[in-house]
Amino acid sequence: MGLAVKEDLVYAGCPEDSAKTIEHMLDEGRLYDALHKMKLIRCDLMDELHQSQRRVDCLDFLIRQTEKEIKTNTERRKS
Repeated sequence: MGLAVKEDLVYAGCPEDSAKTIEHMLDEGRLYDALHKMKLIRCDLMDELHQSQRRVDCLDFLIRQTEKEIKTNTERRKS
């Protein structure tokens, strides 16, 4: 593998210690172990992504509700 594997792993969201472990596995030719470790980290990142999406969805709901309330209040004032 390339020289920047550890840096690429860290950039991709791997914790520093995990990146070092994976790099060491790759250097030793333990490709299946490295692949397994990367897939575990990917699962963790996907969980974080989904959690963030739920937060964004909640915030979007609150934004829509607030905009709706503003519109309602503005229309009441016009009447």
